[in-house]
Amino acid sequence: MPTAEKGILHVEGHELTITNPEKPLWPEAGITKLMYLEKLAALSPYLIPYCRGRFLTVIRFPHGVHGKSFYQKNAPEPLPPFVGTAQSGDIRHVRLDNLPTLLWLGNLAALEFHPSCERIGSAEPSEWILDIDPPREGDPRLMEAVGTVGEVLESLGIAAVPKTSGATGAQIFVPLREGCTFRQLRALGEFVGKYLAEKYPALFTLERLKKDRGNRIYFDYLQHWPGKTLAAPYTPRATPSATVSAPLTWDEVRRNADPASFNLLTIEKRLETHGDLIRRVPPQDLGPILKFIGKSSLFPLL
Repeated sequence: MPTAEKGILHVEGHELTITNPEKPLWPEAGITKLMYLEKLAALSPYLIPYCRGRFLTVIRFPHGVHGKSFYQKNAPEPLPPFVGTAQSGDIRHVRLDNLPTLLWLGNLAALEFHPSCERIGSAEPSEWILDIDPPREGDPRLMEAVGTVGEVLESLGIAAVPKTSGATGAQIFVPLREGCTFRQLRALGEFVGKYLAEKYPALFTLERLKKDRGNRIYFDYLQHWPGKTLAAPYTPRATPSATVSAPLTWDEVRRNADPASFNLLTIEKRLETHGDLIRRVPPQDLGPILKFIGKSSLFPLL
């Protein structure tokens, strides 16, 4: 039976041409391009807010997750009229500010969405993200490490949300009130990281080079910086099981949540039940802990 090579979607007053809607993008999960676009539409109220007003990098897989891929920073041509852009140096980034743009990118087989740490036009961070990077996929200590970082932050009076990266690791997401700088967050991250590496030397390392990490989990406080990107909350990932970067509860961390269970086939039901867990945490005022660290360490913060 012949299959359609093209289709038309009407979204928010715009017409989108969908090419090869039956192309398998995640074969093991049975997800075709058309199914993917349906999933993106369902995820859009949760994914777009973490990409809106940022410089976007996507990873495209024109032939699905098992084909060749490439990072795309520069906006591809031609651009539909509903796609906004923003300039950063010599790169013209797509602005993922609306549903038509998200679906247009999905049709281009953009399977991962990595926004900049900084907002367009602002020098201040609006969140603090710590990256937890295990030495191998499926490391059974991942949730132990995430939970340990959470306990340290809680002891400092900082409320945070853990999330799977959708790949091998996890992140800790801290919504922020205005007033912090990236430099202050980096110094605070170093303070926390040194404590973790000294108290739990068999579990954590601050070694940037993989060859020097051994079997330890890398506590990465350096990636959260202007000009760098991190996987957005709710972005799909190009794994065989179509995993999604999913915020977790701390109870789920303590129960050793399996990152593979959060995927494009399960995420909608989860969101119906939990909503956006990040939005439950109010923006944190780090002023008191920054002043404390600045007075008691070698890192001048204020």
